[in-house]
Order: sequence, then structure tokens, then C-alpha cells
Amino acid sequence: MQKRLSILICVIILIGLSACTTTPTPSGTSGIEGYVTEGPTCPGPVPIGGNACQDQPYQATITLLTVEGKQVTQFQTDINGYFKIPLSPGTYILHPESGNPMPNAAEQTVVVSENQYTQVTIQYDTGMR
Repeated sequence: MQKRLSILICVIILIGLSACTTTPTPSGTSGIEGYVTEGPTCPGPVPIGGNACQDQPYQATITLLTVEGKQVTQFQTDINGYFKIPLSPGTYILHPESGNPMPNAAEQTVVVSENQYTQVTIQYDTGMR
């Protein structure tokens, strides 16, 4: 009887420890989705109102960080520059990985709310002028 009780206590402790150490997994109902572009795409002055040199979709690699700077994940947009990442509610930093040295884009702090996807646009600068 005492052996069974000891085993039962060990099982309860292990279950309790595993419940304390698990991290919440995203439910798929919240996260970040967005679109990545690069531009300008034409050299020199562009006529006002001209649309020949509009920013173009850009397939980029993005590193997702916590506000403390820990990497959560790294992902690549599709060829049309689109991405959708399920995340638990919280504050995150999107760190677009840069080319060598161009194109580059600025980091963005993004707040993810419960049960919604936060929309973002990331614009890479090609350096073309």
C-alpha cells in the first residue's frame, strides 16, 4: 500500500511540475499578419503621380523577438511578400533581416491582442535614388 501511495505522489508531483513549466501555445486566433514591399524600384527622379516605379512585393526573412530580445521564431514571407504568424497575445518586435547592405527595413514593435491578428506593413529601402 505504501509503495502505491509513493508512486501516486510522484505522479501527482510530475503532473504538477509539467503544468508549471509549459508555455502557452498560440491558439491560431491571434497573431501578426502583414505584407512586405521594397522600393524605390527605379533610379532617378520619379514623376509625381507616376506609378511605373511603385514599391514591389518582397520575399523577406523576418526574425520575431520578445521585448526582452529573445528570439521567438524566424520566418520567410511568401513570394508575394505576405505572411501570417499565429502568436499568443503580447508585445513582440519584428526584426527584418537586411541584405548586404541593402535592402533594409526598420524594426517594428507590435502588440498582439487576444482573438485578433495585428496588421503590419514592412517597407524595405532599396537605396535606389
